[in-house]
Amino acid sequence: MKLKSIIVEDEANSREILRNYLTKYCPSVNLVGEAESIEEAKNLIEKHSLDLVFLDVEMPFGTGFDLLEQLPNRTFETVFVTAYNQYAIDALNNHAAYYLMKPINIDELIKAVDYVTEIRTKEDALEDRVLTPKLNKVDGKITLPQQDGFQVLNVADILYCKADDNYTEIYLENKKILVSKTLKYFEEALSKFAFARIHKSYLVNVNEVVKYRKGKGGSVVVSNGKELLVSASKKKDLLAYF
Repeated sequence: MKLKSIIVEDEANSREILRNYLTKYCPSVNLVGEAESIEEAKNLIEKHSLDLVFLDVEMPFGTGFDLLEQLPNRTFETVFVTAYNQYAIDALNNHAAYYLMKPINIDELIKAVDYVTEIRTKEDALEDRVLTPKLNKVDGKITLPQQDGFQVLNVADILYCKADDNYTEIYLENKKILVSKTLKYFEEALSKFAFARIHKSYLVNVNEVVKYRKGKGGSVVVSNGKELLVSASKKKDLLAYF
């Protein structure tokens, strides 16, 4: 598929280098515009239905993060391209699909584009389809430690699990159970069932997913109506279940 994209970069030379690399090495990218400021970028984004934005961090009169804050309902993926490594955590918190350092490594650029292409292709393929998770069996039981023993729970009754420091909140349809185990523990314990780690804080029963939203890192809505964030790095793993 073709990724409709723009470059947001205030330095003309950097825009030219990235444009040339994309033209030569990433034929799946369809550049529809370039911007050298937040205002120009916002206008382009509102004009086009984009798949991908290549975004610099430091620009005149603001940062790339300022631009994203003005677009809370964005549906495109973001690849940061910057000379500064100190923004990597902020980029992850803003659900970046990839973080590229200048000078741009061509192999890393290709990986970034391939990653976004795979995600968007899968998202498009799943639209308007009746979905059946590949792992459709969640029959089984799990024991939850309690102060006076343990509780036995049907795995199928778990909607999702949420990290709470060294504890985990287990969410059922009508109640929540707090367990003195980490989310990593439950990720491993439920690895044979249809549970996907979609975020550092969430492990979700894929069979309880009723809606998937594009944008940012994306999000899922489970059967009780709760919306859970999906990290950009976990999106590919989640989509693979369908």
